[in-house]
Amino acid sequence: MAQIRSAKSELTGAAFGLPQLFVARRFFGKRLWQRTPFSVSINKSAFPAIVMACFILAAMAVPISSALAKKKVPENQVQIQLSFAPLVKQAAPAVVNIYTRRVVQQVVRSPLFEDPFFRRFFGDRFGGNGGGRTRRKQQNSLGSGVLLTSGGLIVTNHHVIAGADEITVALSDRREFEAELVLDDEGTDLAVLKIKAEGEDLPYLRLRDSDDLEVGDLVLAIGNPFNVGQTVTSGIVSALARTGIGVSDFQFFIQTDAAINPGNSGGALITMDGRLVGINSAIYSKTGGSHGIGFAVPSAMVRAVLASAKSGMNRVQRPWLGAATQTVTPDIAVSLSMDRPRGVMVRAMYEGGPADRAGMAVGDVILDLDNHEVASPKALNFRLGTRMIGKSIPVRIWRDGKVRNVKLALVSAPETPLRDITVLAGRQPLAGATVANLSPALGEELGLDTLASGVIILKVEPRSPARRFRFRKGDLILQINNARINLVDDLGAALKTPVEEWRVTMQRGGKVHTFRIGQ
Repeated sequence: MAQIRSAKSELTGAAFGLPQLFVARRFFGKRLWQRTPFSVSINKSAFPAIVMACFILAAMAVPISSALAKKKVPENQVQIQLSFAPLVKQAAPAVVNIYTRRVVQQVVRSPLFEDPFFRRFFGDRFGGNGGGRTRRKQQNSLGSGVLLTSGGLIVTNHHVIAGADEITVALSDRREFEAELVLDDEGTDLAVLKIKAEGEDLPYLRLRDSDDLEVGDLVLAIGNPFNVGQTVTSGIVSALARTGIGVSDFQFFIQTDAAINPGNSGGALITMDGRLVGINSAIYSKTGGSHGIGFAVPSAMVRAVLASAKSGMNRVQRPWLGAATQTVTPDIAVSLSMDRPRGVMVRAMYEGGPADRAGMAVGDVILDLDNHEVASPKALNFRLGTRMIGKSIPVRIWRDGKVRNVKLALVSAPETPLRDITVLAGRQPLAGATVANLSPALGEELGLDTLASGVIILKVEPRSPARRFRFRKGDLILQINNARINLVDDLGAALKTPVEEWRVTMQRGGKVHTFRIGQ
C-alpha cells in the first residue's frame, strides 16, 4: 500500500503539503518563520535553510511533470473509442468458411484378425484386410479462405481441401456456394478455388508486400476456429523467414502470436491498413490449441500462386536455378576470406542450366537475389519461387574475395529426358512398379533433388512382386546386375533376360543400397 500511495502522490502532488515543510523544519532544527498578528517575518539566520528546502521541493516536483508528459489521458470521445472495429468491418466480409466432404472406404474387421499371434501365422491371406468387409463413410473437414478478386477467386490451404469430393464455401452473410478447385499447389500448401456469384462483385482483400513487414508490426488473424463462427484475434509479427516448420516445401513463414486454432487454416493475416499479408497455415502446439506460435504463408508466395491460377495454369511453374547449394558455415566463411557467414554456396551445377549460363561456378557464394539477402537454401528457394518466369534478376555472388554481379534468367526446369512413364511386368522383382525418367522438372514436381538423374519409382501396386520385395515410391534405380540404369529403356533391357539372382542398386533417402534377390 505504501508504494501505491507513493506513486499516486508523484502523479497528483497530494504529498507536497504542510507535512513536508514540517519535516524540513525539524530536519534543519531551526524556526523558519515567526508569525505576527499582521505579517510573517522570516528569521534571517534560517534563510539558507529556506533556500535549500525550496531546491528540495523543486527536485521532488520533477517526477510530476515528466510522468504527465509520458502518460496522457484520452482528450476526447474519439480517442476513448479507438479499436480495431473499423478494420475488421472492412476485411471480415472477404474471409470465408470452407467445408469439405469426402467418401472413404473403411474396413470393418473382427478383432481376431488384429491379434499378433493370429497374424503371425496367417498374415494378410484373407484379402489383405484381415477378413473384414469395407463400408463407405463420409468425412467432413473445416477451414477458412480469403476472397482475393471480386470475381470469386479464393485462396486457402492445400491441406484444407486435400482429397475432397465436395467443397462448399460459406460467406460472412451466410450464403453458400459450391466451389471449383482451380489450382492445388501442395509444395506451398496453397490452393485456389472459384465460386460464381452471378452479376455481383464480391468483397475481397488486396495484397500487401510481405517483404515490407517488420518484427513487431501489429496484425489481425481472421478465421473460423473450431467452427464457432468468424473470429478475430490480434497480435504482432513475432519473427520473419521461419524455416523448418515442415508443412510445405517452400518454408519461409511469418510467425505471429495472434491466436490461431484448428479451423483458422486458410484464413487471413492482415496488417493495420486492411491488406492481406499472409495465409494462416500452421501452429506449434502440444495440445492442438494455440500456444501463441502461429505461422502464415507470406503474401509474396500467395501472389505467385494466384497469378498462375489467373493465367489458366493447372499447376505453378517456378524459376529453376540449376544448381545445388548449402549454407555457409563459419569454417567455410573463413576459408573463403569472408568477414562473416552469409549467403549460400554452390556445391553442384547442372550443365547448361540458368546458373551455369549466368556465369556462376561451383564454390561461388550467392549473397543476395533480386536485392534480397539469402541466408539458407530454403530462403533461396522461396525467393526464386516468388519470381515470375521470363524475366531476369540481379544476383550478387562472392568469388575470390570479391563481390561480383551477374544476371540470372528466370526459366522453368526442363523436361529432359521425357518421363516415359511405364508399368513394369513379367517375372522379375520390379513387376508391379510404375517408373519414369527423372528430369529436373519431375524432380521439382516430386520435391526431389533437381540435379539427380536415373529412373524413379512413382508407384508400387499392392500384392505385387515389387511390393513383396519392399520397393517404395521415390526409390531411384541406379543399377541392375552390372548394367548402369540411366533411362527407362535401360531398365527394361536389363530386366528382360531372366537370371538366377538379381543384384539391384538403388538410392533411397540420400543413401545408396545394394541387395540381392533370388528367383
